[in-house]
Amino acid sequence: MSITSSGLKVLVIDDSNTIRRSAEIFLKQGGHEVLLAEDGFDALSKVNDFQPHLIFCDILMPRLDGYQTCAIIKRNTRFSNVPIVMLSSKDGVFDKARGRMVGSQDYLTKPFTKDQLLQTVQELSSTNQGVT
Repeated sequence: MSITSSGLKVLVIDDSNTIRRSAEIFLKQGGHEVLLAEDGFDALSKVNDFQPHLIFCDILMPRLDGYQTCAIIKRNTRFSNVPIVMLSSKDGVFDKARGRMVGSQDYLTKPFTKDQLLQTVQELSSTNQGVT
């Protein structure tokens, strides 16, 4: 699978319609293909079909929270190398550490700017490009 500097497939999982829509707009402006999921269960069914290069996942969601969603995705060998960035309105050390424990690569505090979102995508896609 070759990843170019543009056109990554990005899955955004968040129960907030506002966050999903703003992330979608920012990512599409950055030239990426975007799929949205409103919670962890919704995301799990879409990950398999969409096969994203990168996932942004909210922590606080009903039914299946971000930590559980991340852990389930990471347990699947097909997706264990897909970078997951946790999204949270709290900028807590505990949240960041817990996210790393379940396999997330990074952490972004909401509300995020277009530049923060696209910079995170750029950093994670460039670190993954070394694997060919």
